[in-house]
Amino acid sequence: MNPSRSSTPDDLLLSPRPAEPALPPSALAPAALAALALSACGGGGGGSEEGASSNPSDTSPGTAPVAIGDAEAARFLAQAGFAASLADIATVKARGYSAWLDAQFALASNPSHADWLLAKGYGAESYKHSLAGVDNSLWRKWLSAPDQLRQRVVLALSEIFVISLGGLPTAWANFAAAAYVDMLEQRAFGTFRELLEGVSLSCGMGVYLNMRGNKKEDGKGSTPDENYAREVMQLFTIGLYELNPDGTPVLDAGGKPKESYSQANITELARVFTGWDFDGKSETDPSFMRRPMSHNAARFSSGAKKVLNVEIPATADGPAAMKTALDTLAAHANVGPFIGRQLIQRLVCSHPSPAYVRRVAAAFADNGRGLRGDLKAVIRAVLLDPEARSSGTGPSSGRLREPVQRFIQWGRSFGVTSPTELWNIGDTSNPANRLGQSPLRSPSVFNFFRPGYVPPNSSLGSNGITAPEFQLCNESTVAGYLNFMQGAIANGVGEVKPVYTEELALVEDAAALVERVALRLAGDGLAAATKATIATAVATIKTDTEARRLNRVQAAILLVMASPDYLIQK
Repeated sequence: MNPSRSSTPDDLLLSPRPAEPALPPSALAPAALAALALSACGGGGGGSEEGASSNPSDTSPGTAPVAIGDAEAARFLAQAGFAASLADIATVKARGYSAWLDAQFALASNPSHADWLLAKGYGAESYKHSLAGVDNSLWRKWLSAPDQLRQRVVLALSEIFVISLGGLPTAWANFAAAAYVDMLEQRAFGTFRELLEGVSLSCGMGVYLNMRGNKKEDGKGSTPDENYAREVMQLFTIGLYELNPDGTPVLDAGGKPKESYSQANITELARVFTGWDFDGKSETDPSFMRRPMSHNAARFSSGAKKVLNVEIPATADGPAAMKTALDTLAAHANVGPFIGRQLIQRLVCSHPSPAYVRRVAAAFADNGRGLRGDLKAVIRAVLLDPEARSSGTGPSSGRLREPVQRFIQWGRSFGVTSPTELWNIGDTSNPANRLGQSPLRSPSVFNFFRPGYVPPNSSLGSNGITAPEFQLCNESTVAGYLNFMQGAIANGVGEVKPVYTEELALVEDAAALVERVALRLAGDGLAAATKATIATAVATIKTDTEARRLNRVQAAILLVMASPDYLIQK
């Protein structure tokens, strides 16, 4: 990806100067580091729009497995998970990409977020009107759970099927959110139809998009709430416009994109989504938040209905009408390219080629055994595609690592632990002194960034390249990220501390140290010149005391994570 801003001064596009990192991390000038990271809003490379890689994946039909090097393994692990331990790199090299995916698909996901909240006492009535424990549990799993493929996919799904902690005005909101993420974990490797039903009937989504308590017309001007009916089509299934299998819009006779639904369709679908509410609401026991919503026939809109062009007879009750609606939406031709493209964006690259989208949509349509919407097959197609397994050099390749992803990668890479088992990292939304992003805390149902976002006043904008994560990239978030990471790398976050044993073993050889850090964090993403510049700077930090040895390691990590080469995930 080449996100150059035409308005960015030339001096912000330069590689880091050797003299700047010669200070310990605590003394590195935030402005200088911000300049390095801001150049990620303006530098990078990436692959051709349509071209497939000349390096097939280890499961490409008709080809022999190819040798996987350390950098290729680390790059795959950054897409399929969050971090590349030396053990994981060795496993991928020895067994191949597909076998690693098989092993990850087979891992159980325990304990659940709701179970953890109960075990830690957050089910006490004193927490009924709070979000206490949710941030803790999310960080716990995303920083330490062994099923990192599932956790990475759940993070992606949470940014497509959005609920936000700021939009849950209900008692036991902490359990509503925890149960929602548990549902995503349980259904992340199932079928899309199962996932869509879990999303639609979850208490968290019911509260967030107003389907919970939605009731029929009253004859006095009150009509069913249309919020969920609108968003389930616009954001969760078919999108605004009809799509070709490669994700490009279908055009009408006048050359304009054809809308995939109308306001009348929304109004009709809203009638289907009436009568649903909590199943056994309790003031003292939050466990009802873990159950799907149940149906109250007395609040269900009577009469015949339609979902797009599918008729629902007047005889259908609420659950039957819901089934027809979800079956119809999940079967729509748009879903494969619409959801497939977003999964590519969240895992691999921000501006996938139409050919890449077409291949993923084909896997969605048929997993090879006649099953539609098999999410395992879709995830495989995303991660094993030739374009995913090749780091390209064109302007549309790669993606800006979102701040949460960078922090999780750092934590997993350097073995952070929580001695109290409370993972007290908290809300990292503040852009001034934290990450400018925090899980399940997006400002709206449209996520932290839109999938179609094109950065204005930039070479990306000039070329029409979508780059969603750049919607979070500005001077404040860059400086806040660097300041936060500088403190985290040096001191941890509260009682959550890293371990740098492997890096300290290389501390006397600055080049080897930087090479190791760059491999684990960026695969083959850092240019030789960038690594040489960082190594030269790191070598100026003495190693005659334990504190200085540690400082050299921390400086190497910080400078890699501040470099444009790292910030753009290739």
